[in-house]
Amino acid sequence: MTGTVTELIRHPIKSIGRELLRSVRLEEGRTMPWDRSWAIVHEASGICRETRGWRPVQNFTVTARTPGLAAIEASVDVSSGRVRLGHRELGKLDIDPDDELDGKRLVDWIRPLVPHGRAQPVGIYRAGSRGLTDTEFPSVSINSRNSLSELSEIAGQDISLHRWRGNIWVEGFAPREEFAWVGKSIRIGKAELEVVDTIQRCEATAADPETGQRNLATLDLLERNWGHRDFGIYARVTRAGAVSVGDTVTIAG
Repeated sequence: MTGTVTELIRHPIKSIGRELLRSVRLEEGRTMPWDRSWAIVHEASGICRETRGWRPVQNFTVTARTPGLAAIEASVDVSSGRVRLGHRELGKLDIDPDDELDGKRLVDWIRPLVPHGRAQPVGIYRAGSRGLTDTEFPSVSINSRNSLSELSEIAGQDISLHRWRGNIWVEGFAPREEFAWVGKSIRIGKAELEVVDTIQRCEATAADPETGQRNLATLDLLERNWGHRDFGIYARVTRAGAVSVGDTVTIAG
């Protein structure tokens, strides 16, 4: 059975902004280009100026603890590396995340969204050439439109795909079929990927991507109806290639 790519999405700054794409080139052993290239460090993290490489999500200001971040949109100018952000209440911001002063501007810009009593944001972190995904390996996340439709029907409301912050959305498969793909290879457009694991979800998915308010008990919804908190899968790129919206998705053995 084959399916189709319906959306391609990157998130330039972890938990802060999303950008829809028409096409992208995936590289072997890499995250989606410009996806989670930066993250916001909070004051309780163990990250200092000398820190290098990938670090786990606990070190960063993220939607699970700051739901207001869910309502931010973003775009990247790949020629300059600048990121443009927008929020219904905070307005717009145009920054170079690698610039120290712009990093401070970003921290100040998002600060009103951070709840009192939470560790406050203090600066921007970049892990180098790889994105700061929630996995120790450079991953690309894949979600199913058919699984989302099933969950929306159970919930009695349309659930936005942006709650799940996935990279590649596909359709044409049975709901939850993707969970059986772990250990298999997928061909998406010209690229090939190995499915490594399912994605266990957190409170980030409870936040409405339009308002930034928690308004859906997604974890309870998953547990009551599917018996777990998984939605989507993590994959590793094993063969480089271009991927576009509308491309064919094929599952291999």
